Amino acid sequence: MKIAVEGCCHGELDAIYDHIRDLENRNKYKVDLLLICGDFQAMRNLADLQCMSVPNKYKKLGGFYKYYTREKTAPLLTIVIGGNHEASNYMWELYHGGWLAPNIYFLGHAGCVRVNGVDIAGASGIFKGHDFRLGNYETLPYTPGSMRSIYHIREFNVRRLSLLSQPTIFLSHDWPQSIEHHGDLKSLLRNKPFFRQDIDKGELGSPPMMGLLRNLKPKWWFSAHLHTRFEANVVHESVPELESSEGRAAKVQNPDEIIIEDTDVDVDPIAAEGSTNLTTSTPPAVSSLPKQNPDEITLDEEEDVVEAPPLPAPAASQSRGSVTRFLALDKCLPRRQFLEVSSTTSDGTYHLPVLEYSPEWLAITRAFHPWFSTTRHQLNFPDEEEARSAVASATQWVVENLQSEKLLVDDVQQFVRSAPGPVAPASPNQRVNERDPQPPAYLNPQTEAFCKMIGIENKINPGGLCGGGDSQ
Repeated sequence: MKIAVEGCCHGELDAIYDHIRDLENRNKYKVDLLLICGDFQAMRNLADLQCMSVPNKYKKLGGFYKYYTREKTAPLLTIVIGGNHEASNYMWELYHGGWLAPNIYFLGHAGCVRVNGVDIAGASGIFKGHDFRLGNYETLPYTPGSMRSIYHIREFNVRRLSLLSQPTIFLSHDWPQSIEHHGDLKSLLRNKPFFRQDIDKGELGSPPMMGLLRNLKPKWWFSAHLHTRFEANVVHESVPELESSEGRAAKVQNPDEIIIEDTDVDVDPIAAEGSTNLTTSTPPAVSSLPKQNPDEITLDEEEDVVEAPPLPAPAASQSRGSVTRFLALDKCLPRRQFLEVSSTTSDGTYHLPVLEYSPEWLAITRAFHPWFSTTRHQLNFPDEEEARSAVASATQWVVENLQSEKLLVDDVQQFVRSAPGPVAPASPNQRVNERDPQPPAYLNPQTEAFCKMIGIENKINPGGLCGGGDSQ
């Protein structure tokens, strides 16, 4: 199975699918699955733009509505997570995951699914410490503050994700905190010199994401957000051993490893805007650095201080330690490193991608539902022993009530338009009137179906409107 991974989408679905088609034609292969690491921007209509946290000059409809209204169909199964520039109202409708459009599946605010035996987990949003321990209190119409806080990841979801077994792939929008120390830091700083101050203060990336990386030890971790390509290898703890006089032992190939086969780069890599010096072999001094990433959409009050973690210990020879391979990618623009194609080890036979629920994630979702808060107050969480006991009971329930040979997503959730599409004639460059109101809350049938399947109360827009019609 060949998997394409995209950094930030920013509403450029047509360009991404076109690029994949070009890679397929040039390399004579077929891509089976696309993963998108956030800032997807699923704008169904102009009203959704009023729920996206960006300056007004960036509020344009984009091309997603064509897939939502079935004017176009995604040419391959696409799985996405959310970032910090989204139609947050739509992604809240599908909090537990669901089809944003035919063949485009949202993992939810946190989630895990299975595609042809590959477990893919993910966390939407970005980390901000002041919202981390709160419940999901935001409701329409959003205030300027709640329009930002709604995409800040909550402890509730991190705790749920921490109970997973080892997934093959993990997606996050944020980089895990301190990941830069596990790759070519000098090269990163040559390309993005304005990262230097955050790195020196230990403020680059998300602390809970690094905690999950260390705990879950996935084979691959893909991220976006910082608009640059960066690779790193995180070696997990194992029993260190002294190197022999012949050096380190030869690396043993992992039969489940995902192997990079191709990238989108047709030209020499270039640094993003703001790089002051591409030839120096040492990072520039802090005093000479730009104070802000000129390539980033900036919002007031989005800065947050996080505690600096200790630097990673010097690498020791590892006997049996597993490795998480980290890859961050850029946003979809010409001459950017925004997409790469990987391959899972297989017999070389093509198999149509089949999307299934993860029974383990269904059990975790059912077990943790009593702690899901839709107010500011978050109930105290159970300790790990109690949490794992609850998951074990929920797992037995899943086996007895749901488990069959396959738990196909399509058997439970089918795409339905919960909100109207745009008024014709629509175009991707169409902009919203700043004085227009925010949309109403919609009750999404897919969320109703998911909650019914695992026997939990639907707390997502329970009093929302039903049915979207054909136009706004």
